[in-house]
Amino acid sequence: MFPFFGNPCCTNESISRKTYQERKLKFLKGIRDDLEARLAGLNASIETIERQLSQEEG
Repeated sequence: MFPFFGNPCCTNESISRKTYQERKLKFLKGIRDDLEARLAGLNASIETIERQLSQEEG
């Protein structure tokens, strides 16, 4: 699934299952952190637009 984690079919060295799982976990946490940052930006944009709309109504 994730050949860049050190899958033996893609490299000449084999790695332990633990090492593979640790690399995969680090990668997935990085993705999560990126998504959290993007979500925070989206939420801020939504709040800004909602605030602007409510000011125009009032």
